[in-house]
Order: sequence, then structure tokens, then C-alpha cells
Amino acid sequence: MMRLIAVVASVVVLAGCASFSPDGGMDKVSELTKERTGQSVAVRRSQSDAEGARAHVTELLNGPLTADSAVEVALLNSRGLQAQLGELGVAESELVRAGRLRNPSFSFGRLAGSAVVEIDRAVMFDVLGLLTMPVTRQVEQRRFEQAQYQAASDTVGLAADVRRAFFEAVASQQLVTYFKQVKDTADASNELARRMVQAGNFPKLTQMREQAFYADSTAQLARGQHQATAARERLTRLLGLFGDQVQFQLPGRLPDLPKQPAEPQNAEQTAMEKRLDVLMAKRSTEATARALGLTKATRLVNVLQLGYQDKSQTGTPRENGYGIEIELPLFDFGSSRAARAEAIYMQAVNRTAQVAVNARSEVRESYSAYRTAFDLARHYRDEVVPLRKRISDENLLRFNGMLIGPFELLADSREQVTSVTGYVEALRDYWVAETNLQTAIFGRSPGPGGSPTPSSFSATAAAESH
Repeated sequence: MMRLIAVVASVVVLAGCASFSPDGGMDKVSELTKERTGQSVAVRRSQSDAEGARAHVTELLNGPLTADSAVEVALLNSRGLQAQLGELGVAESELVRAGRLRNPSFSFGRLAGSAVVEIDRAVMFDVLGLLTMPVTRQVEQRRFEQAQYQAASDTVGLAADVRRAFFEAVASQQLVTYFKQVKDTADASNELARRMVQAGNFPKLTQMREQAFYADSTAQLARGQHQATAARERLTRLLGLFGDQVQFQLPGRLPDLPKQPAEPQNAEQTAMEKRLDVLMAKRSTEATARALGLTKATRLVNVLQLGYQDKSQTGTPRENGYGIEIELPLFDFGSSRAARAEAIYMQAVNRTAQVAVNARSEVRESYSAYRTAFDLARHYRDEVVPLRKRISDENLLRFNGMLIGPFELLADSREQVTSVTGYVEALRDYWVAETNLQTAIFGRSPGPGGSPTPSSFSATAAAESH
């Protein structure tokens, strides 16, 4: 009886040690996010947190957004991100539950007959759960750490999506300006050709060509305006804005191309050490290995309960004692559970290896895209646009000297705007490629959905086998 009391006392002490953390694990998530994006993130747990976030968002929206301020708005305001961060609370609750013994079970029985009443009572405790609690808690601790990495990965992924959407929206808005110039030029050229045809000194075929170009430029402007609207709305959704907030301002042009391209050192090795999906895969494998050890330890004895029980009968003193409930391995010796855990572990190992292979490949591919985009943007900036400008200046001199006519001058103006449009698109591609490169090295897969990571927390599946 004294041993039973000692067991119950130890259970109470251990259960009291399992409690929720003050920050809910968000401090590490914010640290991981800030290291990779320069921005911290927090969960809105109260009305005051929500009001503070809205006030800061309003302040950021007062002026034109930048890529960094757009990311800050999204991390403060995105309801989708807040929903994803809620998974961290679920993981922490499982961790706390793993540090607490299952509630005891109470059984009561009453038999009556022939003026005799017999009453049986018993209180049973999960002793096996107590013995395996340290290992189970370690498994859930690793699962909780994996949830922290997942939350950071979701946050970094949102930041990358916002940056890409921001550059797309700014570029689309800037291109609309140039498309309007093209249309204005086409309008002037078409009107001039129409009047000259009416005067009887201009070929009808040439006039129809000018009219066709005007029709094409009108369609191009319409498509460009829709593209700008669609890009802005994609950014709006990522920022979580609504109501008057959708009237936010974007800068008039993209940031300038840097003087020199970045040359990351040991990018592949950095990805192995810093990429969140790689770290998540490693944690998953470690947790699965722990769960495998737990399954092997309990393969023969999977149910063990110990408790106090008494029995009373009419006319006799009450009888006190204890009861033990144990599962007898007569039909299942635990081999199936052990085999299942080993299979899950090998799945985790292979997935981790695949994630590492994908990460290295994506770093190389992203850097190639980055250098190509930089070289193209620099080519447009240093060669194509200046050359078009010199050609335009020369044609203007020729027009002033009456060596060429107005239609040749207007055609040259259209070609100059086309080269500027190409530069804007190349500059947009550069900033998107730069975002993808940083994401591939420090965050996760730069693809739309990210690279596949060990799903369903396979460690938990293995742990549940015990």
C-alpha cells in the first residue's frame, strides 16, 4: 500500500511539472523569421494585440509601400498566417499532455441478493504511461520543435510571396504608364495618317497600318491595365487588407538594379544548415527514431495499470487491496508495431535525404536564374535603353532637318518605349529572382507550394504504435 502511495505521489509531482510556456513557443519562431526576413512575427492572442497590429498597419499604409514594409504589413495583418501559427498551440498542448499521466479510472460494482449486498470499488492508474513518460515527452518535444520550424517556414514563405507580388504589382503599374504612352503615340500617328489621307496625299495602305497599330496598342493597354489590377489584388490578398485599406499606395517605379550581383559563398552548405524545410526533415527523423525506441521498449507489455481496490459485503468487514491490469502477449507479440515503426523511420530517412537533394538543386537553379536576370537587366540598362535614346535623339535631329517625316519619328518613339518596357520587365524578373535565391538558401523551396517535407508528423504516428 505504501508503494502505491509513493507511485501516486510521483505522478502528481510529474504532472505538476508539465505546463504551458509563457510565449507558446513563438519566441523561437520570431527569432527564426527575423533571421531570414528581417521581420519578427507574433500571434494575436487578445483584443489589445489585434488593435495594436491594426494601428501599426494603418501607420505603414499612410505612405507608399516598400517591399520591406509590405512584408511587415502581411506579418501583422494576414489572417491566414495567424491560422497557420495556431498549429503551434496545438503542438504545445500535445507536449503538455505528454507530460501528464492519463486520468485514473474508477470502477464500481454492486451485487444484491438474498439480503446480501456486495460492493466492489477500484481506482486504476496507467503505470506504463508513467514509466514511458520521459521518452514520450521527448518525442512530443521534438514534434513541438518541428511545429516551430513549420510556423517559421510558413511565415518566411508568406514574406517571399509578398515580395514577389509586390515587385509584380509595381512593375505592372509601371508598364501601364508606358502602354499609355504607346497608345498616345499610336493615336497621334493614326489621326495624322487619317487627315493626310483626307487631303489626298497619303497612301491608304500606310494609313491602315497606322490604324492597325493603334488598335493593337489599345488592346495592349487594356490587357496591361487588367494585369496591373490582378497583380495589385494578389498583393492585397497576401497583405490581408480590406475596406479603405485597399487604397494603399505603391511606388511609381521598381528599385534600381544594384551595382554588382551578389556572390553567396558556400550557398549549398548554408542551405543545409539554415533552410527550414531541411531542419524540419532532420527533426522529424530524430523524433521518429525516438518513437521507434519507445515502440521496441513496449512491444511485449503495452498495457499496464495498477491501482487500489476494496470490497464490502453486508455483515462482513470491508476488504482492501490492490489490482493490476496487464495485456498478455498471447496473439500479438508486438512485432507488427515494431515493423510499422521501422517502416515509418525509413520513410523519414528517405524523405530527409530527398529534401536535402532538392534543396541543393534549388539553390543552384535559383542562382542561375538570379545571375541571368541580373545580366539581362544590366544589358537593358547599359546597352539597349541608352542605344534607343541615342537613336531617338539622332532621328529628332533628322526630323528637324526635314530629312525624315513625322511617321518615322513616331515609329522610333514607339520602339524606344518598347525597349523601356523590356527593361522594366527584366528589372522585375531580377528582383523576383533575388527573392527566390534568398528563399532557396535560408528559407524553403522557392516554388509556389514549397518542397515536400515529412508530412503528418510521422514521429507521432510511430509514437502512437506503442
